[in-house]
Amino acid sequence: MNDSYASQEPARSEVDALPGPTLVEFGAPWCGICKAAQPLIAQALAGTAPLRHLKIEDGSGRPLGRSFGVKLWPTLIFMRDGQEVGRLVRPTRSEDIARELSRIVQPA
Repeated sequence: MNDSYASQEPARSEVDALPGPTLVEFGAPWCGICKAAQPLIAQALAGTAPLRHLKIEDGSGRPLGRSFGVKLWPTLIFMRDGQEVGRLVRPTRSEDIARELSRIVQPA
């Protein structure tokens, strides 16, 4: 699990080209709801196979978040081979995150 939000975001084309399972997390380090979700995300990730976790600092005018239609933080985008498989906005239960993770780490 990444602990810090990356202030420099990759291009959408780079994210879409990533092979295998990827969790893209949008939020901000000062966001209280994002901070509250971190233990839930950590717990869910601890129980799953290794995967790529992109933790992206989002905000006004940030193109990657806008390309995914992110409006609230944290938003978790679950991707497999560059395709969105699931999404959670402001998750409140680690079980919900784990369920979505299981969809991307196992073949469809």
